[in-house]
Amino acid sequence: MKRVAIVGNAAGGKSILSLRLGGATGLPVYALDELQWSEGWVVTPAHIFDEKHDALLSKKRWIIDGLSSWPTINKRFAKADTIIFIDYSLWVHYYCAFKRQLLSLFKPRANFPSGCPMLPITKQHFQLIWQIHKKFRPKLIVLIQEYKDMGCTVFHIKSPRELNAFINEHNL
Repeated sequence: MKRVAIVGNAAGGKSILSLRLGGATGLPVYALDELQWSEGWVVTPAHIFDEKHDALLSKKRWIIDGLSSWPTINKRFAKADTIIFIDYSLWVHYYCAFKRQLLSLFKPRANFPSGCPMLPITKQHFQLIWQIHKKFRPKLIVLIQEYKDMGCTVFHIKSPRELNAFINEHNL
């Protein structure tokens, strides 16, 4: 494992897994949310995001956590030797997102841009989870299978229990 792409819907544990895997392997961890958003939920212009994303991909070692746009996923997977897909049911993602939104009242999210409070975007967050699950996920499954067929190591994690087993199995 030298270049790891961790993808999946919102509130699945990508960031936590990235940080734990980075700590265990010494790989640097990069969260796409930090590249995509500036204070006040201002979206980074696409050309700036693409430059920063491409700079990360040019590194020899990394863990990149997040989805972003379809073209960036293709680029990331093409460079990755390992893909970890966190793919819970829609309702589990909703539950985890609800819990995270409540917790954000007391503590800001780790590994997330400052000045982007979670609570004001709750409705949009839940709509995004729906869209990713219904529209993006089916294409993602096909793409991940293509990379698996080409020899990329793929872990398809389908429940919080499987995520905990993965963490325990890899001593994270």
